[in-house]
Parts: sequence; structure tokens; C-alpha cells
Amino acid sequence: MAHDHDHAHGSGSAFLPAALALTLLYAAIEAGAGWWAGSLALLSDAGHMVTDALALGLAVAAAWAARRPPTARLTFGLQRIDILAALGNAGFMLAVILGIAWSAIDRLLHPAPVQGLTVTLVALVGLAVNLLVAWLLTRGEKTLNTRAALLHVLGDLLGSVAALAAGLIIQATGWTPADPLLSVFICALILASTLRLAREAVHALLEGVPAGLSLAEVGRRMATIDGVVSVHDLHIWSLSSNQAALSAHVVLREFGDWPRILAALGQLLEDEFRIGHATLQPELYRTGLYRIEEPAEPPNKA
Repeated sequence: MAHDHDHAHGSGSAFLPAALALTLLYAAIEAGAGWWAGSLALLSDAGHMVTDALALGLAVAAAWAARRPPTARLTFGLQRIDILAALGNAGFMLAVILGIAWSAIDRLLHPAPVQGLTVTLVALVGLAVNLLVAWLLTRGEKTLNTRAALLHVLGDLLGSVAALAAGLIIQATGWTPADPLLSVFICALILASTLRLAREAVHALLEGVPAGLSLAEVGRRMATIDGVVSVHDLHIWSLSSNQAALSAHVVLREFGDWPRILAALGQLLEDEFRIGHATLQPELYRTGLYRIEEPAEPPNKA
């Protein structure tokens, strides 16, 4: 068995903790203001801010876990904690969504006064906070975790806009149903991102091929290396949210070529597919066991 292992992991962005602290602080302020003003739009937007904070927290935890060394019992280290936490957070947020939706229905059936000015001012501050957090994330390290967290924050910008719209509508018209209706809209935003997060986490736990990679395409590219007859028993899975692993059997024409082929395969996988952890087993080609696809002969021209 031949191995080509790369245990180097990038550190997390230094901007992530600052973005996390800022998001959590504003979520607490917005939740308090929403409760005081009687605004479900603010409360649901605060819930969306919590999902952003959870996404940022996962990015921070993943960066920390990636630096933990493997042990005799955990040979891959703690790289999958972020996937498990994502699945748990998805379940928690589904419960939050159900709670907000139930409150919105109750508010529609039993209208209550809403302080539109407070909703407007807090939503404006929220819009500014989300813009600042998004800027912090774009200034940091460009990893899969930070990009995922940035998508959450950009989605929350829509939530702040919805809360702002609710405040302006209530101030202008006094139509308080705008608040619960827009809170349901924000819940839909949270639901979409939550289901996507849960689906990705389950896919990773089931050892699915990571998004953006094609099993067939990786196999075809590996088989183009000079001296490789074919590739079989090919598997690609996620070690963590930003690191893929691969294992395969590589059929060779000559065993003596294996050191060169191993180096070439490792370089190809890293450069073209960002797969830094590969376990490759060489096998010698034997007639009758493997079939080589020969190119068709061109037709004779008269």
C-alpha cells in the first residue's frame, strides 16, 4: 500500500473572532429591542443573526480543530467536529423557525401594537452591522468556512432590509400585520439556509463526494498519467468542510514507474482538484484481468 498524505492545514482567519463577537452582540441587542418594541420582525431577524453567529463560530472552531494533532484513537484529528456541529445547529434552528412561525400566526390572529420607530432604528443599525461583518470576512483568509459564513451574513442583510421595511410600513400606515408577515419572510430565509446546511452535513457524514468534484472526471484525469493503465475502487470524501480525501487502486504497466507516477498523481490531485490527502495502491497490469481501451484506427482514405 502506498500513501501520499498531506496533513498541513491552513489556520483560520484572524477576522473571524471579531466578526463573531460583533454578530453576537448585535443579535442580543436586536432581540432585546424586538421584545421591548413587540416586533416579531426584529426577533426573527435576531434569530437569523444567531444562525450567522453559529456559522462564524463553526468557522472559528474548524480553524482551531484543524490545528489539533491526530491521536492514536483519532487518526484524522478533530476535523469533523464542524460537520457534526453544523447538523446539530440545523436541528436547533428548525425549532427556532417553528417557534417564530407559530408566533407570527398568533400575531396575525391577535394583532398587537408595534413601535415602528424602534423597529426602523434597530433595523438600520443591523444593516450597518451586517455590512461591517461582511467587510471583515472579505478582508480575511479566503477559506471554504469564511465563504460559507459570508453567505450567511449576506442573507442576513435581506433580513435587516425586511425588518426596516416593516418599521417604515408601520410608521407610514399603521398596518401592524406587516411585522408578522415580514417575520415569516425572514423565517423562509433561515429555513432555506438551514436545510442547505443540514443537507451538506449529512452528505459529508455519508462520505459523499464533495461539492464541485466529479468522481468520473477525477478518475479520467488520473488515468491520463503516463504509465497508468486504469484506475478503479476510486473513492472521494470529505475529511472536513474544506478538505477532501481520496483512495484508489492504480493499475500500472511497470512497477518500476511507481515513484514517478505517485508523485505525478499527487501533484495532479492537489493542483486540479485541491485534494491533498490521497491513499493510492499500485497494481501491476496483467492480460485478461484488465481491458485497455485502444483508440480506433482512422479509416483508410481511397
